[in-house]
Amino acid sequence: MKIEDIKKSELLIDGDIFFDQSIKNLNWFNIGGKTKIFFKPNSLKGLIEYLKIYANRGKIFILGNGSNVLFDDNTYQGTVIKLGKSFSNITLLDDNIIIAGSAASQKKVSEFAKDNDISGLEFMSCIPGSIGGGIRMNSGCFKKEFKDILISIQLVDFKGLVRSIPANKINFYYRSIELPKDLIFLSATFKGKKKNSKKINNYMNELNTIKNMSQPTKIKTSGSTFKNPINQTDKKVWELIKSSVPDETSYGDAIISKKHANFFVNKKNAKSEDMKSLINFVKKRVKDQTGVTLELEIVVVE
Repeated sequence: MKIEDIKKSELLIDGDIFFDQSIKNLNWFNIGGKTKIFFKPNSLKGLIEYLKIYANRGKIFILGNGSNVLFDDNTYQGTVIKLGKSFSNITLLDDNIIIAGSAASQKKVSEFAKDNDISGLEFMSCIPGSIGGGIRMNSGCFKKEFKDILISIQLVDFKGLVRSIPANKINFYYRSIELPKDLIFLSATFKGKKKNSKKINNYMNELNTIKNMSQPTKIKTSGSTFKNPINQTDKKVWELIKSSVPDETSYGDAIISKKHANFFVNKKNAKSEDMKSLINFVKKRVKDQTGVTLELEIVVVE
């Protein structure tokens, strides 16, 4: 990948460009090598400028909060783009309509909704990812998903063309949506229902209490490793792993959480190959023992 033109143009682009940037500390696993280019646009204008110069020179990966990604230890041969402050605004459009920038955390958006007496977004308080990641994953928990409250999304494609797509034109699935990968989500418009903020707060606390009782916190993990196999069995994925895989299974410093079997953990200095080996072992073991084929929920970036 030739990057000379980008180096020549970096002073003209509204944003910060870094070359051979370490990505290990930009994700919750704390795993990964470097990326050829790391770009943080300061504005939509800067993002479009960069996309037009970068064109088809290599791969592009959009990084949100890094809460559900596994990077390879080898150098990523492309650009990792991370949207910054100017993409994290949260605005009240109407009594019960919120526009949230894709770099805003789901937790902050749920808090904003609560403060404005808007119900329906409480489940987001339990999800550590960004709004952009939530759109791509159709994030959800406690029987609520993005698709239930989403009105529209605003985006730019890799060619720099900005547009809006209404939610009713998107096919939503369990932890995925049917949209091309060459899109960068800029913001989302959500609709909730009016409700007393104290009642919303009580419900949010209830959800987070349940979550904290069942899921590990303050460790190097990327949350749910596999999706629940909803069309193959009525069992949760953690139950399948628990009954199929020995508790002490590990590869290097990649281990399975004792608190929640679908949470894989970097105990100290796990390599990407360690985590991939653990993932593949668990997937094969569950298939052999139960006949269920597991599908990844985390995103593996190579």
